Amino acid sequence: MEEKIIRHLNWMYYGVMALTLIALTGMYYLTSKGLIEPIDPLSQQGTILQYLMIFTALGAIPFGLYLVKWKKPDTLDKYEQLAGTRICMIGGLMPPAIILYYLLGCHRPMLWITAIAAVAWYFTKPTLGKMEQEMKPKDPNAEDY
Repeated sequence: MEEKIIRHLNWMYYGVMALTLIALTGMYYLTSKGLIEPIDPLSQQGTILQYLMIFTALGAIPFGLYLVKWKKPDTLDKYEQLAGTRICMIGGLMPPAIILYYLLGCHRPMLWITAIAAVAWYFTKPTLGKMEQEMKPKDPNAEDY
């Protein structure tokens, strides 16, 4: 049962990367062929898009990484749901950040947001050891800092 859950979560995990690569390829094609006009990053619209992406990342990454520890799932179904939410919440930042990178005329801060989301996404990699550790009940005698 545990291996089936990990396999399902791995499909989600690598699916996020596939979506990111599709976004990257599509936006590269559209910008190289001149099919979309880049937005000036210093314009009001460009600034609002940057702020939305940055504040979304600032909220989603810490919350997503802490989600499973905060909710403490007691069943495998709840763990699968929370771990899938964590993967989608953190990895889901990469495709929009790549799209904004190209939409804002290859504006470098959006590439940094993608890189930060990719590093955080790496820490959501589902493994059996990680699942056992996160499902293990808390020891009441252990010190909590």
